[in-house]
Amino acid sequence: MGALKQRQPGSKIPGFFLLCHPGPVLLHTLAVSIFALLAAWPHLVWGTLFLVIAAHCAMQCSIAVLNDYCDRELDMVSKRDKPLARGIVSPREALIFGWLWIVLMYLLLLPLNWLAILISTLYLILGQGYNLGLKSTPWSGIVFALAIPLIPVYAFVAVGHISPFIFCLIPVAALLGVALNLANSLPDLAEDAANQAHTLAVALGEQRTRLLCPLLIFLAALLVAIFTLTNVVFVQPLIFWLTSGLVLIGIGLIIFQPVHTGMPQAGKRYFLLVVGTCLVLASGWLASTLLV
Repeated sequence: MGALKQRQPGSKIPGFFLLCHPGPVLLHTLAVSIFALLAAWPHLVWGTLFLVIAAHCAMQCSIAVLNDYCDRELDMVSKRDKPLARGIVSPREALIFGWLWIVLMYLLLLPLNWLAILISTLYLILGQGYNLGLKSTPWSGIVFALAIPLIPVYAFVAVGHISPFIFCLIPVAALLGVALNLANSLPDLAEDAANQAHTLAVALGEQRTRLLCPLLIFLAALLVAIFTLTNVVFVQPLIFWLTSGLVLIGIGLIIFQPVHTGMPQAGKRYFLLVVGTCLVLASGWLASTLLV
C-alpha cells in the first residue's frame, strides 16, 4: 500500500523538487544574481536580468537532476532517501525532466548574445561531464576550477558588460572552484573511498583536504590583494578592506569548524561556510571595483 501511495501523481511533485537539489541550486542562482546585478549596475534592464538568472538556474537544475540519474544505482545502496532510490520518480521520468531543463535553458538564452550561449554551453558540458564519471576521479577538482570562473564571466557578458577586469576573475575563481569541490566532497570522503570513487578529496585524504580548503581561499584573497596593490584593478578602499576582513574571519571559522565524515550535518555546515566565504570574497571584490 505504501508503494502505491508513492507512485500517485501528487507524490511525485516533492520528488521532482528534490531532484533539482534546491539548496546548491539556490546558492548558484544567488551567485549569478549578485554578479549580474553588479555587472549591470546602475543600468538595470530587468527583463535581461531575469533571462540571465533564469537560464543559469535552469542549467543548474538540469545538472542536478541528471546527477541523481547517473548516481541512481549507488544511491540505492548509500543514499536511499533520494527520490529515485525511494521510487517516487522513475529513472525515465528523471531523464526526461533533466533534458527539459536543458531545453528551457536554451530557450531563455536565445534572446541574449551568442557569447552568453557559448559560455553556458561550455559550463553545461563540464557539469554533465562531471555527472558522467569525472566526479569519481581527481579530475573533479579541475572541472570545478574550470566551471566556477565561468559564472561571473557569463553574468558579465550576458548583460553586455565585457571588460578586461573579468579576466582577472578567472584565476581567483579557479582557486575558489577547487576549494568548493573539496569542501563538497569532504563529508562523503569515507563513503567515496569505500565505493572506490577516486575523487580529488579521496586522493588527498581528509587531513590534507581540510588543510587545502582554507589555504586555497587564502591564496585567492592574496591574488586579489596583489591585483589591487599593483593597480592592475582599482577598488573602492572601504569595501575592499571590509571584504578582506570578512574573508579572513571566514577562513578562521573554516579552520576551526569540526568536520567528521560520519556526521553529514557537520559536513553541510562546513560546506556552507566555505561557500559563504567564497561568495563574500568574489562579490565584495566585484563591488569594490564597480563602485570606484
